[in-house]
Amino acid sequence: MSFDAELIFSALRALTPVLFAALGGALCERAGVFNVSLEGTMLTGCFAAVAGSWYTGSAWGGVLAAVLAGTAFSAILAVGAVSLGADAVVVGIALNLLAVGLTGFLLRTVFGTQGTFSDPDLKGLEPVDIPGVESIPFVGDAVSGHSPLIYLSWVAVAVIAVLLSRHPWGVRLRGVGEAPEAAQSLGVSVAKYRYAAVLTSGALCGLAGAQLALGNVTLFSENMTAGRGWIAVVAVMLGRALPVGVLLAGLLFGLVEAIGFRLQGEGMPQQAADAAPYVMTLIALFLATRPRFRDGLVRRRPRDTPPGGADADRGGGGDRDAFAPVSPVPSLETKS
Repeated sequence: MSFDAELIFSALRALTPVLFAALGGALCERAGVFNVSLEGTMLTGCFAAVAGSWYTGSAWGGVLAAVLAGTAFSAILAVGAVSLGADAVVVGIALNLLAVGLTGFLLRTVFGTQGTFSDPDLKGLEPVDIPGVESIPFVGDAVSGHSPLIYLSWVAVAVIAVLLSRHPWGVRLRGVGEAPEAAQSLGVSVAKYRYAAVLTSGALCGLAGAQLALGNVTLFSENMTAGRGWIAVVAVMLGRALPVGVLLAGLLFGLVEAIGFRLQGEGMPQQAADAAPYVMTLIALFLATRPRFRDGLVRRRPRDTPPGGADADRGGGGDRDAFAPVSPVPSLETKS
């Protein structure tokens, strides 16, 4: 097996759905909400993208539908975990189960079929050649000719990295996740910032679904996400909820998936090739739960979390000293 431009091209295609979802999960993690509903939200985005493209006759109509559907679906998590104080993990798992059943039901209701919907008239995302880059040996073959959403995911990494480290909104979001009571005492609405993080995560998962259903392929199949949302959760843990770290973790999974496809073409059994990304996920989970990784994540989370946004807004209970943040909180009030 050779390490060539085609392998990198395939890895970048495999990376993008995981990367979009993992970026959304990283935002939620920074806000203090552990979002495990990435799988279900991405699957909802896949169906909405195909339905939107089918009914509007435009791939970009499908992308818009996917973003709106992902945002609306994630609003359930926001209401349950932030406003009502429910356990975010329990709500997230319920949403994953709901998405599987809902998309399967809508596939039969809307398209009158089951299993897979595909049609020659279904519009997919057209590849984009980067001027000046496509003619460069190896580099042009690897990074040029992708769908626009792949390039958008790279931009999203840079934007979110700057947002979290430099922009007042990002600084406050980190403060909400690290020390919600301290942030509340400085006039920052914990509920609003957590809502914003969860809804933005839904929009990013919608983009992930659109890329998967209209970019990587042009169809919808029941449960087509096939665990990519869970891989995104692991990428958030492995990347320590940092945009660049999430990118590197996602790239690892994408490369393993691309290698699996390549080995399948060279005679490896399909089951073994399909299992490769998930084996890597288990290995990464083992590494992420080792003390030196786990301690980094724990330091990033509050020692205690208010039961919900409404309670947090009332500034209820607890010793404020117990919520001492890792990073200086004065930046929350100085950057207004």
